[in-house]
Amino acid sequence: MKFRGKIIDVACLNHFTRVVTTISKLTKTCVLRLTPDNLFFILSGKVTNGGVGMWCELLQNNFFDEYQMEGVSSEFNQICLEVSPENLSRALRTVQCAKSVKIKLTKKHCACLTVAAELPTMSSASRVVTHDVPVEVIPRRLWQEFKEPVMPDFDVSIYLPPLKMLKNVVDRMKNLSNFLVIEANLNGEMNLKIQTDLVSVSTHFKDLGNPPWGEDASQDGGPSQRGDPELLAEATVDIRKLQQFLVGQQVNPTKAMCNIVHQNVVHLILLHEDVSLQYFIPAVA
Repeated sequence: MKFRGKIIDVACLNHFTRVVTTISKLTKTCVLRLTPDNLFFILSGKVTNGGVGMWCELLQNNFFDEYQMEGVSSEFNQICLEVSPENLSRALRTVQCAKSVKIKLTKKHCACLTVAAELPTMSSASRVVTHDVPVEVIPRRLWQEFKEPVMPDFDVSIYLPPLKMLKNVVDRMKNLSNFLVIEANLNGEMNLKIQTDLVSVSTHFKDLGNPPWGEDASQDGGPSQRGDPELLAEATVDIRKLQQFLVGQQVNPTKAMCNIVHQNVVHLILLHEDVSLQYFIPAVA
């Protein structure tokens, strides 16, 4: 197995760092899956058991000026590594002014992703700073756990309001309750609600719009949504898991969407030109 990538463009380095930092806010460890064309950051939490799930996909040629990898074999040409995104983010954040950054899979006291940055100097001598980020190579027999998640059979799909506005609302509600009800319909309306013995608070958004796939998908799996676009699908989620997603977000998406499987799961999608991030929050009873 071999992996070596090189980033020269500062904007690409900054963007890649923001993506990794976003991942680090969502999970302490995740799987980095390397293929010839893509990088994937994966958290395969069992949503049915109450865990969150995450799938982030990046096109390598939008970030790397050089990219070479050889998987475990020609038939299975990929590499799966367990990594701490916080350690990788920390290494990348310290080399933002570098002339170039190389990321390489190395074998030291353990398997590592070695981040080597060539820093600008006043003399002709080069100055290289190296960070070793420990990783664990995942054997092929476990790869089936890290496949792309199936799009849930949602009842409603809706565009999200501006994420900063959404974060401000959720931040205030978190002080009042541990749980949040998310409601939405196919008429572009979304409600965020909390209900306790002492207080009831709701925030309403309208005219958000629904992604084109919403109606088609609901005809396959959301029987109640076909006839009445006003009908609300809802899910109650742990408000801390939603806040964690909103606080860590540095992808700056061009599109942000929310799919709701009624009383089952909330599926959040952020799309940038060269990054897609999916996040699954299970509903609580």
